[in-house]
Amino acid sequence: MALSLLASAASAQTDDFQAWLQALRQDAMTQGIAAATLDRAFAGVQPLPRVIELDRQQPETTLTFAQYIDRVAPPARRDAARRHYLDNQALLDQIGQRYGVPPRYIVALWGIETDFGQKIGTFPVIASLATLAYDGRRSAFFRHELIDALQIVQNDRIDPQSMIGSWAGAMGQSQFMPSSFLNFAVSYSGNGPPDIWNKPDDVFASIANYLARSGWQAGQSWGEQVTVPAGFDSSLDGMPQKRSLADWAALGITRADGSALVAAQADSTNRAALLQPGGSDGPSFLVTDNFNVILRWNNSSYFAIAVGYLADSAK
Repeated sequence: MALSLLASAASAQTDDFQAWLQALRQDAMTQGIAAATLDRAFAGVQPLPRVIELDRQQPETTLTFAQYIDRVAPPARRDAARRHYLDNQALLDQIGQRYGVPPRYIVALWGIETDFGQKIGTFPVIASLATLAYDGRRSAFFRHELIDALQIVQNDRIDPQSMIGSWAGAMGQSQFMPSSFLNFAVSYSGNGPPDIWNKPDDVFASIANYLARSGWQAGQSWGEQVTVPAGFDSSLDGMPQKRSLADWAALGITRADGSALVAAQADSTNRAALLQPGGSDGPSFLVTDNFNVILRWNNSSYFAIAVGYLADSAK
């Protein structure tokens, strides 16, 4: 009897999903998606229970800054960033020159997102996005990403079966959501659609293009760790509090090694914000406008500082 009830519930869910999918097909066609594209993309697509499970099991606990850095940018990954930069230096330098983005930031983002291309995910992107759009916490967001994924299949002629990624639909070695793929993914050689799954030149160029088009400023670092004097005014901590390096130096802030801020950079008008992500007892950083660009990739100061750490390690 129990098995019969479970089978009935599963059948009802399948019917509901297919009805939802038919309505989405109609919506997609009004947005220019051809019926043939929809047939290819949705062939055999069913809700993925594992995706729903992962979505509903998002961790509620918040890592401290120190815990986050230990997890995302541990010494082993910093060493690996250097090795991967050296292994790909010729290609990375070419791409860096084309886009005006230092290669070390490309390596850092590649390392954090997929452990340098080793962990791109195994979920079918179309099915994952359809599952989350049908039964997720952020249905509207994932519905938009699903439509963008269909645009990729149609316009870039990418086999939907090869579009694999994370359970949330982030794709390839750069972990681009479909909207980011449409906006920033590039074919470095110009031959064929971008392949951020298998081609390192496309992966690196797409990351660089993302940063460049998001406002990356050549010749400027992400920031650096600094030392603040005892009794420093904590109200000056935060992204809106941008000041020149000369102003920060006048308030007693030095580089982490104790040397003067302005001596380290002749342009004393370069403005930076003070961040203390672990509180006043943790490390302090002065961060630049390029830090804000990294935040456009992932709006987390922990993430952006981890990128900075890895980028500095890859020099």
